[in-house]
Amino acid sequence: MKRRNFLKNTIATTTGAIVIPTIVPSSVFGASAPSNKIHVAQIGCGRIARDHDTAETLKYAHAQFVAVSDVDTKRMADSKKRIEGYYNKKSGSDNAVDVKMYQDYKDLLADKNIDAVLISTPDHWHSQPAIEAALAGKDIYLQKPTSLTVEEGRLLSDIVNRTGVILQMGTQQRSMPQFRIAAELVRNGRIGKIHTVKIGLPGDPGGPVFETGPVPANLDFDMWLGSTPEVEYKEKMVHPQDGYSRPGWLRHRNYGAGMITGWGQHHYDSAAWGMDTEHTGPISVEAIAEFPKSGDWNVHGDFMVKHEYANGITVLTSGGFTNGIKYIGDDGWIFVSRGSYTASASDPVSKEKSSQALNASDPKILESKIGDDETKLYVSKEHHGDWLNSIKTRKQPICTIEVGHRACTTCLISDIAMQIPGVLEWNPATERFKNNDLANSMLSRPQRYPYGTDYIKR
Repeated sequence: MKRRNFLKNTIATTTGAIVIPTIVPSSVFGASAPSNKIHVAQIGCGRIARDHDTAETLKYAHAQFVAVSDVDTKRMADSKKRIEGYYNKKSGSDNAVDVKMYQDYKDLLADKNIDAVLISTPDHWHSQPAIEAALAGKDIYLQKPTSLTVEEGRLLSDIVNRTGVILQMGTQQRSMPQFRIAAELVRNGRIGKIHTVKIGLPGDPGGPVFETGPVPANLDFDMWLGSTPEVEYKEKMVHPQDGYSRPGWLRHRNYGAGMITGWGQHHYDSAAWGMDTEHTGPISVEAIAEFPKSGDWNVHGDFMVKHEYANGITVLTSGGFTNGIKYIGDDGWIFVSRGSYTASASDPVSKEKSSQALNASDPKILESKIGDDETKLYVSKEHHGDWLNSIKTRKQPICTIEVGHRACTTCLISDIAMQIPGVLEWNPATERFKNNDLANSMLSRPQRYPYGTDYIKR
């Protein structure tokens, strides 16, 4: 039984009367009572956790951080200090909370006092802890991309749905009003029949061959590598030991696919919202891309991807387009972006180049009101708050695991298409390519024992 429901379910007698022990202060029965708080833990204490996930969740009084976990004990200790400092300042106490530390997140998941976890780890460490958290009965906030491969994403979605835990994908654009407004206007025909979507998404630069060095004493590097191949330690390929700037692992194929998954899941998720294709995917994909010819950073640079959908919509994605999403219909267009918002101080797109949040071919389109008899989309004021609300109500959040998996799949098959010339036909129902064994072989990856989703007991 969830701790936060214990009081409600146990103070009622068989006759329906309520018995309240007089030694308990009345204040504990308010909204901020310990029994009403959701005990949350942070898995992964790097840049996104520090600037975004932990920071945003701390704002909610009905959530209480009780634990943190990271393979880097230096970062873990810093996270503990920052969380405790926040609560101490808020309460006026020097020891308001004692946040537990777990270098191995599996020990954290075994803690029965924890209701929910935020997973803000590197991309290759998303699906496995999320699956294990679901099997442990923990509700989950999972940073994008959903998975490193299509097959592990499908496994994660199936297990989350089977266990019934709440999972919110960290595609926070869904909780930004301009993306919902744009999607509603498109879904309700304000620009006529939509035929094309242009998505602006940058690539990543290459880099030199970096120096190897000794593994820091505070880092469990073998566990950091997880299911990926064993390699020598290079700080520039992991994360900075001083500070929280953009880490080097983002630019290596062992750990992700670059910007196509890094920011791509945000934009493909938002675009699918407007196209009404959230639970399916494209029927074909074709791509060209430049890859570094030398150096350690080897994800895609400049690129162009083309997707065709069964409903007749063509989606084009390239760094040559303005960062954001442009829906084009028979009667006009709507453009939407994050505007000046950034999730962290080292986001790769400057505010100056992404300053316009919402625009249209005719300003009157944006003034149009959605009628009561028209399609109205889910409203979330803030992504982490929506997750916490779903934990309390047990209703699905704004971005479920299946929706997240479908958006991530679009990213992953785009990365595959960058490596295989020609048009690849995709079946979104079976999640397989048609008549292309090479492409299908890339829907999964070998996993280094004992790490990886292949080795989870389920």
